[in-house]
Order: sequence, then structure tokens, then C-alpha cells
Amino acid sequence: IQSNPILNIYYFCKIFFSSGCDPGLLLDWDFPGSDIKTLFSPDAEHCQHLCTQEASCLFWAHYHCFLKATPSGKPEKQNPKQGTTAGYSLKSCNPLPTPSLSKVYEDVDFPGADYRALFTADYQACQKACTEDPFCQFFTFINGNLTNLFVLRYKCHLKYSWSVARTPAVTAVADRISGFSRELQIIPSYQTECQQTLFPNINFPGSDIEVHQAGSPELCQVLCSAHPKCTYFSFVSNEFKCYLKNNPNTMAPKDGIGITSGLPSRSCPLRHVKMYEGVDFPNSDIRYFSLNVAESCENACTSDPNCQFYSFITTSRLCYLKRVITMPAPPKVMNLANVVSGFSLRNYFL
Repeated sequence: IQSNPILNIYYFCKIFFSSGCDPGLLLDWDFPGSDIKTLFSPDAEHCQHLCTQEASCLFWAHYHCFLKATPSGKPEKQNPKQGTTAGYSLKSCNPLPTPSLSKVYEDVDFPGADYRALFTADYQACQKACTEDPFCQFFTFINGNLTNLFVLRYKCHLKYSWSVARTPAVTAVADRISGFSRELQIIPSYQTECQQTLFPNINFPGSDIEVHQAGSPELCQVLCSAHPKCTYFSFVSNEFKCYLKNNPNTMAPKDGIGITSGLPSRSCPLRHVKMYEGVDFPNSDIRYFSLNVAESCENACTSDPNCQFYSFITTSRLCYLKRVITMPAPPKVMNLANVVSGFSLRNYFL
């Protein structure tokens, strides 16, 4: 699309009054206000896919990456803005477009989220190392042109963001049944058997690195297994809290009623296969409808490529399909000379 206000207004009106998939980008255009979340993206296409994966996002504007929504589903304001690109979620597209993350960004840094560093000859080798590392989602490479800090030349920083679906909240509700899509790929593995390493009524105190909501000790183990720094975990059942821990030197168990601790199972094919009765996964809804039983709700989630997990209300027989962002998302993006950043080429996130 040309950077022309008249053409932009025409294009805006065209998509404003139509429905269905619209992947177009509005160059030098903005939808001010109506922000629901601010993220960081290296370009407009990446921001568009973040909006598509964010359950409540309907449209967006890229300077950083402003995700937006209104009750009407339409932008309340729109105007030309030099250097900003705007557009719409791709949720209505069928099939759902797959993000392409092959592009690299010269003189762009993805600061933070580091978990491993090594030296490589060039950014291509750094991207290859990221692609071959199951935890790496994106990278930043410092090239050989850096003159003031020689010790940092050719350094490849591998970085992590969550590629597994995490439920933002978990609550106990009597008339709820919740679960996950049976197609949800958690951790790729070629092995078919896995020894459970869960320790009921045992707590591993201290060494916390992150705390998340989880519906069970098994789900907490999935989160620990997916995090490159997690060495063990503790799950507090009455709070649905999963404490990921990092201490490669010491693991000191203590008695803890209602706490289940365990080890990651990174060599095991972890998948969500259980329904959780009396458990609700609130928020993150993409759509809902009436069904008779929870099994039908699970089937509906499994058949919908955009659905990761669900909650079924037994009293009203309503099925809520849900999802969160799982594509690689740097915690920050900034301009920096003599670095190259990019993404893993695996693209197995859902």
C-alpha cells in the first residue's frame, strides 16, 4: 500500500465495512487509543501475528506493538502518522496464516531474555545454533565490526520466550471443567515413555525464578520442562501456583502438605491429556457457544487450530475456547549498531 492519506482512507473504509480475512498493512497510519497491551516487535508483520494470537486483540499499530480492541470491534479513531503501520488481526483467516520468522534485523538488538551465549563466525551460524537449541526462540549476534569492545565480537546470545500455552489464571469453580487441545504440541520428543518424577507432600523451598498459574502438578512440570533455567519446581495445590526454581547445585526437600515438587522431563513427550473438573481457566476467550458435554468442548478446541485450552460450564452448557501468545516475542527491541538479531527457524509454536 502506498504511503498516501487518500489511499489509506479508501483502504480503511473498504475493510471497515467488510468482514473476513484482511492481511493488509496500512502504512503511515495509526489507530490511536484503545490499547489493551503493549509489546515489542521488530516489524509490522510480527506485530500483526502477535495481535492474531492475543485473544482479545482486534487491531494493532506498530511503533513498538500496540494491541488494541473496542466493544464494537472497530477502531474509534484513525489518522495518518508517519512511521507507524496499522492493521487488523488475522483471526478470521482460514487457514490461519503461519508467521514467517526467517527475516534477520541488522543493527537491531533484542535485549534481555538471555540464557546461553557462545561464539560463532557470523549471524548465520548464530541463527543455526538457535534453531538447533530446543529452548532458543530468538537471538542477537555481535558482529566483528564492533571496535570499542573487542571481547564481545562474534558473541551469539541465545534467548528465550514461552512457546507453550500458559493459563493466565486458574481458579476453583464447582461447575467448570477445563482442559487443553489434544493437538497442542508441548515439547517435541522422539521418546514414547517417561518416568514420572513427582514428589507428593514435598517442598523445595527457595531458588524461585518464576511463578505461574497451573491446574495441576503435571502442568507445572510441563512449564518447568519448557524453561531452560528450571532445575526443579514446587506446586502449591490450594493456590494453583507453580514455582519454577533454579539451583543446579542443591535440592533440599522439606515436608510440605499440599505441595507437590518434581523435576523437569525434557526427554519426554509431554502433552495435555487430562480434563480438570472443578477448575476454571478464566479470560483469554476467543469465542464461545453452547454444547452438551465437556468432551464436545474438548473436541471443538482440538479441531480449532487457534484454540489452545478451554473451559466448559456444566450448568449453562457453554464452551469457551481460549488461547494466549506463544510465538517468539522479544521483551524489548532497540536499535544498536554492529548487531544482528533474528528468530529460530523451527516455527513449532502454537
